[in-house]
Amino acid sequence: MTGSLPPPLPLPDPPGGAAELVITPVGGPPSLRADAARNRTRLLEAASQLMAGCGAAQLTMDAVAAAAGVGKGTVFRRFGDRTGLLVALLDHHEQQLQAAFLSGPAPLGPGAPPLERLHAFGPALIRHERDHHELILSSRTDPLRTYDVPANRLRFTHIAMLLRRAGVAGDTELLAHTLLGSVDSALVHHLVVERGLSIDRVEAGWHDLVTRLVTRPHSAA
Repeated sequence: MTGSLPPPLPLPDPPGGAAELVITPVGGPPSLRADAARNRTRLLEAASQLMAGCGAAQLTMDAVAAAAGVGKGTVFRRFGDRTGLLVALLDHHEQQLQAAFLSGPAPLGPGAPPLERLHAFGPALIRHERDHHELILSSRTDPLRTYDVPANRLRFTHIAMLLRRAGVAGDTELLAHTLLGSVDSALVHHLVVERGLSIDRVEAGWHDLVTRLVTRPHSAA
């Protein structure tokens, strides 16, 4: 069965550019007192060190409590459960990526033409997904929730906005989802680890896909 696509959903397009979008952590920004924020940072630093040494599979609430020198109840009160801990840990890395494409130097950040920023965004995201693959997948207890977390919505909005500003024809909502799906953490891991593709080849695929989307056919003479 064929039919026309519904009109794309309206997307925010702030007058000052993508730099006016707000950094949005994976699980939403916590509102904490200064002392509580310091304790949270201390726990996350302990979790980061543990994960660097033993991987996400061995990262437990007990281990984090012991490494931070606090009771296990403190860790549970701060993060709720292990998934909450993993999401909070991922937030730290995610905010670094967001700061780079929202307010960092061009061409990833503001100041470059939208097409150049779109080309730069792919490799930055690919390397982020590769470097934090284990942590990202460990925090995905509900596959459908991946599309609703604030960080993913920000990535989607950013890509869709750049597509529109680059003058790409078509449904920018679906095109943005397609681009995001091409650099999903599980896919990047499969291509690089299971298939043995180089990260440069994966990045070249992103550039090729972007070029195909923005290149219009020449008019007939």
